[in-house]
Amino acid sequence: MPNTAHRDDTTDDVKAMEKTDNPAIDLTDGPAESNLDAQVRFGADAGAGEIIILRPRGGLINHPDTLVIPLLVPDVPVVAWWPTNPPSNPSKDLMGAMARSRITDALHSNNPEATIERLRRNWTPEDIDLSWTRLTVWRAMLASMLDQPPHLPITAAKVTGPSEFLPMDLLCAWLRLKLGVPVDVEYVNDAKAVTGVYLTRADGVVSLERPDEEQALISMPGQAPQTISVPVRTIEDCLTEELRRIDPDEIYAEVINEGWDLIRH
Repeated sequence: MPNTAHRDDTTDDVKAMEKTDNPAIDLTDGPAESNLDAQVRFGADAGAGEIIILRPRGGLINHPDTLVIPLLVPDVPVVAWWPTNPPSNPSKDLMGAMARSRITDALHSNNPEATIERLRRNWTPEDIDLSWTRLTVWRAMLASMLDQPPHLPITAAKVTGPSEFLPMDLLCAWLRLKLGVPVDVEYVNDAKAVTGVYLTRADGVVSLERPDEEQALISMPGQAPQTISVPVRTIEDCLTEELRRIDPDEIYAEVINEGWDLIRH
């Protein structure tokens, strides 16, 4: 149930919903000539689910819940998604209050750093940000690499990637919290996502690098480098993951409430 009010470019959001194969309600500002413009998409136009697009204006904008509640299916979990600028307190928002899970995307807001700070202050267990979901594959691969013997302590860590990239900040916060060592940051010009993680231990450097947007290179001391396919995650990938889980993410809660304050911003 994305809330894309005050946006004209809602086409990409609707396409993302279509690919998740879930019923969806898209709420945006409506045209000037009517109080409510509505559209229903199903079949080939809505993937495997159904999409209802509502564009209220005037006084109806202040009561989006009254428009959406009659359209909800009983006993089906409600998920609220803000593709760009979320409310400062999603749990108090009229749409967010009825949702079992509230998905934000601070990376695509006007000011990602300020947005994530507001979301942190008003965080509840039902809240999740897609900046964190974009890191799922990286976190899983790093954890798998460190599970291999020898289990030596990490003495230093470094992350490389673009500047002012919120997922990289969250990755640094996670590493700092879990490894208990300082995390250095190296910015890479023209990078669009995290490009590498380097973990130093007594026998050498354990590294996970992504030289391009499709493949990653795993390097372990004493072993030949291994190339694997790790494409950059799309909005559809991240939404699908969160819609499958819905339940609170305990690791995200630790990172956003504890790890975030351990790194430099």
